[in-house]
Parts: sequence; C-alpha cells; structure tokens
Amino acid sequence: MAGQSKPLTLARLEDLTLGSFALVQPSETLDHLVRFLSTWSGSDKLFMIIQYTVKLLVPFLRWRARMQHGAGLRKAPLSVSADRLGKFGDIISDARMLFRLWGLLPIFQWMIAMERSPAPTRKLRTIERLQGWSMLAYYPLEHLYYLLSHSLISDKLTLPSITAFVPFMKTRPSNKHIPLKLGTLGLWSTRFWAAYVVLQLAHLKEDSKLLSLRERTLSKTKTGASAAEKEEISKRKKALVSELIVNLAYLPLTIHWSTEKGIFENDVWLNICGLIAGIASWKSGWEATALKPAPSLADVTPTEPTGEKLAPHVDDILKDVIEAPSLDEM
Repeated sequence: MAGQSKPLTLARLEDLTLGSFALVQPSETLDHLVRFLSTWSGSDKLFMIIQYTVKLLVPFLRWRARMQHGAGLRKAPLSVSADRLGKFGDIISDARMLFRLWGLLPIFQWMIAMERSPAPTRKLRTIERLQGWSMLAYYPLEHLYYLLSHSLISDKLTLPSITAFVPFMKTRPSNKHIPLKLGTLGLWSTRFWAAYVVLQLAHLKEDSKLLSLRERTLSKTKTGASAAEKEEISKRKKALVSELIVNLAYLPLTIHWSTEKGIFENDVWLNICGLIAGIASWKSGWEATALKPAPSLADVTPTEPTGEKLAPHVDDILKDVIEAPSLDEM
C-alpha cells in the first residue's frame, strides 16, 4: 500500500544514522567561513579576537571572585576559570607569534611586486618602500625575541671570523659576540612596527585623496559614474574606514610597547584596542573573501563607438595575488 512505511532494512538504518547529514542543507555562510579560516590571515584574525577577548575576561572574573569572597559567597578570592583562560590566552599569543616565523616571505613577495607595479604617485611609492623596509627590520627582531624567550638560542650571537669567508683555510672560532637582550629586541621590533602603522596612516590619507579625485572625475563625465563604478567607490570607502579603525587601534599598542615604561598603567586599555583592531580586521577580511556575484547586463555601461584605435590593455597578473601585508598578520 502507498501509505505503508518502508521496511527498516540495514541500508535504511545506515542512511538514517551515518547519513543523517543528508538532511542538512548546504550553507553559503559555512562555505565562506571555511574559505576565510583556511587562509593564514583569516585564522590569525580569529585567534586575535579570541586572545583579546580572553584577556578582557580574565581581570573581570578575578574581580568578580574578589567581590564574591567579600560578600561571603566564595571561600577564596580566586577564580579557577580566570587562571585557565589566562593560560589559554598565553597559548594563543605564543602561537600567533610562532606562525609569523615565515612572515618575511610575503614581505619579500610584496616588495618585489611593488617595484614591478609601482604605486600611482611618487609619495605612495616612497611610503610603501619605507613600510617594506620597516618590516624587513621588524620580523627578524621579533623572531630573535621569540626564540630567545623560549631559550632556543643563546643570549650571545657569535660573529663569524674573517677566515670563515676564505676557502681552503681552517676556520677559527671568533671571540666577538653581540649580546641579545630580550627587552631590547622587543622594544626595537615594536618600534619598527609603530613606524609601519604611522606610514600606513599616511598611506590611507593619500588613498583617500586619490579616491576623491577619481569620484570627482567620474562625476564630470557626460554619462556620469555607472552603477558598478559607484558601488566600487562605495566599497573602497568602507575599506578605507575599516583600515583606518584598525590602524588607529594599533597605534596606541605600538606606542605603548615601543617605550620602556609604556603609556598605559592598566592593560585593559591595551586589550580593548587589540579587540577593536581584531574585530575591524575580521570584518574587512570577511568582506574581502566574499564571492562576487556574476555581473548582469544591467551593470554593463554601453559605450559609444569611436573611430580612434585604442591600444590593447594587458592586466597585471599579480593584481589580485600580491597585496600589502595587513597589520593583523604581525
């Protein structure tokens, strides 16, 4: 009969249990999340948000434990959850620094591509060159800081002797050393990072000027800006605002860590700035990795035929591959 249910066979039982995910519909959000977190930058952004959220929760939980102890609701003014979260935050912070051990590779790639496809203005080109060289100083110092903090290298860097560069000659050990101090390495690495942040703020200022100039130029044309061009300008403006928020949040962090005494007495302000930078970086990265819909015929602006023969345009193959490294990867 039509109303009878199918017999519960072994194959059907398998479909209902092991094949239960057949009932779950595909999710574009899940696909986007996997695509974003599969990148180095995407996973680092997530770890950054977790790291600074944990660092904000730890002092709150300890404060709550003290309040509860004073009210007689807790035997001791201690929070086990705060201690565990603190350890988890330290692990994430250490892991993020470990994952940056190959951070010089995208810097080299970026600087090579920068000279092949220079910025539209000399000022922007100079800013980007200075940014690249600041990162070439930042990363090795941070790598030395990380290795020394884990006692993986000696606190004295031995200089090679002159005989080491002479072939067919016995090398004698050098007596010259460069002392490596953990605090000094941390200060100078962050100072080069601070220089990058200041340069990025100057870069964003020039980007904003060029974008405003382009918007005015399009508005003066006969047909005006097309819908696609208006949308592109709008997206670029949002990206500049997000990047501005990220760098303004990073600026007090880099200044604090670039000075011996720092500028904040309470680490809560540092963690708030770090969380703001992390959320803004996640938002911009999430939007950047979204799949673009296929353009429709309505988005194509008709052009009038002209007798002028235009030169062929060859697009830069590295345009969508190589970009300036973002600060959340540092």
